Amino acid sequence: MKYIIRGQRFQVTDALRDYAEKKLSRLEKYFEAPASETTVTLSVTKGQHAVEVTIPLVGVLLRAEDKSQDMYASIDVVVDKLERQIRKHKTKLNRKFRNSNGVRTIFKEEANGSAVRVLDEEDELELVRTKRFMLKPMDVEEAILQMNMVGHNFFVFSNVDNKEVNVVYKRSDGKYGLIEQG
Repeated sequence: MKYIIRGQRFQVTDALRDYAEKKLSRLEKYFEAPASETTVTLSVTKGQHAVEVTIPLVGVLLRAEDKSQDMYASIDVVVDKLERQIRKHKTKLNRKFRNSNGVRTIFKEEANGSAVRVLDEEDELELVRTKRFMLKPMDVEEAILQMNMVGHNFFVFSNVDNKEVNVVYKRSDGKYGLIEQG
């Protein structure tokens, strides 16, 4: 796997680069064909060390990020998150690609045909709550105010300007984003 490791707001040391490459190379054993380029972005903001990793595969994009007080710890957490993503999606993705495109698999399989195991237990997606509500027509600014008033980090509303369902959300940088139907 080819690694592109770049630092934002600081210089990446050789020791940090070697550590990131060593930890990420653990993931290579799970892929049938290695990713073309794995992008690793390391940054420091207000004492917070952030690590973002993106691994593009055929039809799939694995991505994880973490922020902490220690860059090395953040790298460890990101690699663990990526392993969990692989565990959650490997069976579904292998089945999808095997059935549709004739592509054998994305993730490696053992001789007996089962996918390489990351961990024994499988995470299950569990829906624990369903809410229904009427969407009040409002503009984006009012939706942001409503979101802040209820204390959530997103808010679904009917946009009075385009009559479509939109979502406003609070970004990690403290600013706001808008999701529109495409």
